[in-house]
Amino acid sequence: MLAEYSVGPVCAAQVLVSSAQAHRLRDEGSFAALAGVSPIEASSGPTRRHRLNRGGDRQLNWAIHMTALTRIRNHPETQAYYQRLQARAKTKREAIRCIKRVVARRLYRTITANAPT
Repeated sequence: MLAEYSVGPVCAAQVLVSSAQAHRLRDEGSFAALAGVSPIEASSGPTRRHRLNRGGDRQLNWAIHMTALTRIRNHPETQAYYQRLQARAKTKREAIRCIKRVVARRLYRTITANAPT
């Protein structure tokens, strides 16, 4: 997990503690819901938008949030993705929400690839 860009020892430890039993997670969507980074539709009339899930493990959400912010500042691929999102008229909050979901997806794949069966 520490091989992932911008995942430090504290964030990695929090991810491992929060998802201690990886076999109980059905898919990456359930991990995102556990972390509180799954999008919830908050549309009204013709306006379609999503917001972050306020539930889930708040410490795990914090770890993913710090990882996302660090990647936005220092990782070229994430910076390019962030700029593409903003070019598509996404707000700063919406762009960070999208990046948090991508980070959660990568962490889930790392957890399940290394989980004992």
